[in-house]
Amino acid sequence: MDELRERAFSASPVAQIVVTPDDVVALANQQAENTFGVAPRDVGRLLRDLDISYRPVELRGFVEKARQERRSLRIKDVEWTRGPGDSLWFEIHVNPLIGAGNTIPGVSVAFHDVTAARKLLDDLEYANRQLESAYEELQSTNEELETTNEELQSTVEELETTNEELQSTNEELETMNEELQSTNDELQNINDALRERTTELDHVNAFLESILTSLRAGVVVLDLQMTVLAWNRGAEELWGVRRDEAEGEHLLNLDIGLPVAELRSVVRSALSDVTFMDEVKVSAVNRRGREVVVRVVCSSLRGNSGEPSGAILVMELAE
Repeated sequence: MDELRERAFSASPVAQIVVTPDDVVALANQQAENTFGVAPRDVGRLLRDLDISYRPVELRGFVEKARQERRSLRIKDVEWTRGPGDSLWFEIHVNPLIGAGNTIPGVSVAFHDVTAARKLLDDLEYANRQLESAYEELQSTNEELETTNEELQSTVEELETTNEELQSTNEELETMNEELQSTNDELQNINDALRERTTELDHVNAFLESILTSLRAGVVVLDLQMTVLAWNRGAEELWGVRRDEAEGEHLLNLDIGLPVAELRSVVRSALSDVTFMDEVKVSAVNRRGREVVVRVVCSSLRGNSGEPSGAILVMELAE
């Protein structure tokens, strides 16, 4: 059994080391060697003698704090630049290990690679900036069209006055007036269509926001990478995590009273099968620290292509 635990620890995809109370590196898995170069020969050495003690972040202070306060620490948004154009982002979890007699025989340090999630967040921010820029350009075009429409209308009125004064050129001016009126109508139609589409988009966004806000149950929408895309008010009330804190985070990285690891299998089924829907009940701790039983309905989110584009979790207290 000890060999099995050792092999499982070594094969973990998350880089991890364990430090004893006297700051000696007791364990380091294979991923720690691959990522940070902590080799088997470094086991038994003092943490301060290894590069990992200060790169990508100064660890010793966090290890000591976790040991003294007897609580887990999470260090977010840690960037490590290994070379030009080669940056990795980590979320580091420092967890005191509680042993027999409430002692702390060591501290575990796990380096969760969140580079993909960080890139997705950066891409989303870039897309939002592009969308805002496109909206501003559209608004500017709309204003220019309105100005052009007013100018054309003024031209029509001037031509009508000229038509009364110049009867000899009446037929030519009437033809020109009809052409200008047709152009004016086309521009007005374009302007109306742009206004209608902008209004429709605003209504759709407001409608979707209203639906999510009105639901009393907690609703969470995930993409194919299990990153949170939407987090409604019901989820905030259940777990005490605001929407801006949850959206963009990986579901399994959320520090809430819901045991999200127990939902991994049903979420993955929903991400692979567009017809999937299942209900599970799990024990959890709500935002007030009370133990509750939560009913979670997980279903697949169908994309425009008919394939799964994500998953939807609906959470409410079981009766």
